Amino acid sequence: MMLLLFCFCLSCLTFCSSANRNDRPIIGVLAQEVYSPKPNQTAVIAASYVKFLESAGARVVPVMINQTPEAYKTLFNSINGILYPGGGASIISSGYERAAKIFYELAIQANKRGDYFPVWGTCLGFEQLTYLTSGESILSHTNTSGVSLPLSFTNAKDSKMFKGFPAELMADLASQPLTENSHKWSLAVLTYNTNEDLKKFYKVLSTNTDGTTEFVSTVEAYDYPIYGTQWHPEKNAFEWTRPYIAHSPSAVKTTFYMAEFFVSEARKNFHKFESEEEERKALIYNYSPVYTGPNSSFEQVYYF
Repeated sequence: MMLLLFCFCLSCLTFCSSANRNDRPIIGVLAQEVYSPKPNQTAVIAASYVKFLESAGARVVPVMINQTPEAYKTLFNSINGILYPGGGASIISSGYERAAKIFYELAIQANKRGDYFPVWGTCLGFEQLTYLTSGESILSHTNTSGVSLPLSFTNAKDSKMFKGFPAELMADLASQPLTENSHKWSLAVLTYNTNEDLKKFYKVLSTNTDGTTEFVSTVEAYDYPIYGTQWHPEKNAFEWTRPYIAHSPSAVKTTFYMAEFFVSEARKNFHKFESEEEERKALIYNYSPVYTGPNSSFEQVYYF
């Protein structure tokens, strides 16, 4: 007898089977240019983003910069979601931007035809999403480089992102400085409120302020599984070189609840590689992280 697993949703009174869930999700993490490239070190991914996704049961494929659109489309059809990490690349003209734009457009097209493909942007990735959606560079300078802040929630209670968070953790996020910020540019709330493209596309889930400018800190798209945090959920559990990163139990729980949410979104996608050999060749297991903690804001990075 074949055993079927079922879950029951009290809110919608429907059944769902494990056949509708991908328990082997693979998520792409976008690389970006190295400031001072060396042989075999022209692009980089911080290892904390990889650990972040792996902690919730996903495997990771590095998405290399400066590939052909055809190569990106093939990879898009092989993975189950993509994460745009933080960093220092240009959101207007860079290998990071060009790859992000292709995957963003492919994701929009796929989701319109019922092919559920989630996209996540953290810090620089969040800023990249604002540019891709609005077509404009509309960020404001803020004094938010190296500070942890509590979140000022707006529409979080009815959001997809936070609905699975325990009430106690939501209270801690609202009252304690658990979210680490490492950015000089932000989407001002005033800018969001006056930009129709952004207002129609993204629901604001939280805001923050540097004391002068109120800025958007967490968003999710209304009609697509596209999410962004101006803050760094991956750092609480995996980065230790900066004193302003929170490592309390609630801070670490935040890392894992955010990871679990995005990986759960990737489980709804069923793209796969053409063969197990192609899958193995693409995985980040083929690369070794380098310990950079003494000289970097990252404990470990992957060079490509």
